Amino acid sequence: MAASSRARVLDLYRAMLRESKQFSAYNYRTYAIRKIRDAFRENKNVKDPVEIQTLVNKAKRNLEIIHRQFLVIAAF
Repeated sequence: MAASSRARVLDLYRAMLRESKQFSAYNYRTYAIRKIRDAFRENKNVKDPVEIQTLVNKAKRNLEIIHRQFLVIAAF
């Protein structure tokens, strides 16, 4: 993985964890953090640039979902 790809993936990982830690409900928070860590660990050895890009795009969509969920829960 190129250095810029690695940095991009790490930034995305940190952003997802940061967003997940905002959930006030313990169960939501721990579930989200566990799923994020597991998914990134599972794909840490992927070398194919096309597959990496696909996984990054999927993670970005998931980050948007986490953010929206937090906004919905915070509104109540």
